[in-house]
Amino acid sequence: MRLSLLPRDRTFFDLFIEAGQNTLQASRLLDQMMGSWPDADDLAKEIFKAESEGDRITHAIVKRLNSTFVTPIDREDIYGLATQMDDIVDYTEEAADLLGLYKIEAPMSQAQALTKVLVAACEQLAEGLEHLPEFKELDKYWIEIHRLENDGDRISRDAVASLFSNGIDPMVVIRWKDMFAVLENAIDATETAAQIIEGIVIKNS
Repeated sequence: MRLSLLPRDRTFFDLFIEAGQNTLQASRLLDQMMGSWPDADDLAKEIFKAESEGDRITHAIVKRLNSTFVTPIDREDIYGLATQMDDIVDYTEEAADLLGLYKIEAPMSQAQALTKVLVAACEQLAEGLEHLPEFKELDKYWIEIHRLENDGDRISRDAVASLFSNGIDPMVVIRWKDMFAVLENAIDATETAAQIIEGIVIKNS
């Protein structure tokens, strides 16, 4: 067990819990948007608000990191986890933007499946972050996120393969390849965050 005579600022854990809830909110909004598009302008605005909130939380974490002498977990883990949480929301907003920028008429079923995987991964991540201060019994979260990331990879591969097997217009292929790549990046970011949490637990066990 790591010991220190100096107090450690546990506000970081509260900020990570905020980040987890915000990430979950953004992913749920994207899932709703993917299911109701093109009638989803209001959801796009809400996702933008979530992205702005993610930036605020990340800024608060980095600012506190730069002003705190003794941190409850390693500094590089704090920064890395904050960055990954921010990336998840950024990719989520990017996917929402692509729906409008590419003038998508109707979402492909695989994209809807990927947003559901993203929501499930964010649920695991948000719940895991709530228990992070305990440094124990968190393995179930990163194991499940890893399984979900594998599901996302499979769905994405099948989706891209279908684009090239049905004689789809090349411009449509390009647009949906971009969309699948962004959604996969969002899911990958949840796994990277989970790997950082695993490292934190190992260091503090």
